[in-house]
Amino acid sequence: MKKLIASIVPLALAAIIGVGPAVASEEEGGTPHYPIHHPKEQSWSFAGPFGTFDKGQLQRGLKVYVEVCSACHSMNLVAFRTLGALGYSEDQVKSFAANYEVEDGPNADGDMFTRTAVPSDYFPAPFPNEEAAAASNGGAAPPDFSLLAKARYVERGFPQFIFDIFTGYNESGPNYIYSLLTGYEEAPHGHEVAEGTYYNPYFLGSAALAMAKPIDDGAVTYDDGSPETLDQYSHDVAAFMMWAAEPHMEDRKRTGFMVILFLAIFSSLMYLTKKAVYANKDH
Repeated sequence: MKKLIASIVPLALAAIIGVGPAVASEEEGGTPHYPIHHPKEQSWSFAGPFGTFDKGQLQRGLKVYVEVCSACHSMNLVAFRTLGALGYSEDQVKSFAANYEVEDGPNADGDMFTRTAVPSDYFPAPFPNEEAAAASNGGAAPPDFSLLAKARYVERGFPQFIFDIFTGYNESGPNYIYSLLTGYEEAPHGHEVAEGTYYNPYFLGSAALAMAKPIDDGAVTYDDGSPETLDQYSHDVAAFMMWAAEPHMEDRKRTGFMVILFLAIFSSLMYLTKKAVYANKDH
């Protein structure tokens, strides 16, 4: 019984404080849980109940996506017209969309055809279908970027998740994306990595993934003078992906604040009304 308790306590403590889940399991000879390292918490302009998107950062993130990520990852749910929210004019959006060709049809003869994209179109996928995407990427189709920043949510464990309820913590996905992009490293001594995979202790699925390190310093040229480093690229594209997943976040936060303010004023008025009505009542 003592041995059983001694084996359970370290795992329980690891689960409670949210630290090193995979390491704790490996030390006990069990099946490891991933990610091995929890995502690195970063500072985001959109964090908190009053956070807003940095349009300059979103524009840089779009540039990283277009020049690097779009070669493999689709963004099927994002229309070109929504790029106006990033600070682009209508003419700039039209010009940007014109760089792409999309499939349309059928025409009068019943055939599909390609045409120059317009703002109402959506970002075209780099592959014609999921099977083709999988065949070109080692058997697994790269995930679509549209909602990835919301889908890749990593629980922070106790006691952080309690505070997250009250603070509206919404940055787990961007933290994960940033950590994954900056987390590639050599596998530790004695740790075997399957051929064709790359060690990354921040990956949710296992200790290694099939995607090689996609970007490094100097890969993308910025026009605004921002640092052209892996750290900056990772911040920018993670923020852009958060916008793609929730483009109306700022409106939602403003609406939520107004609702809470209304409820606070309404509750105060109701209390004062009740107090006035019953002030002269005989007890």
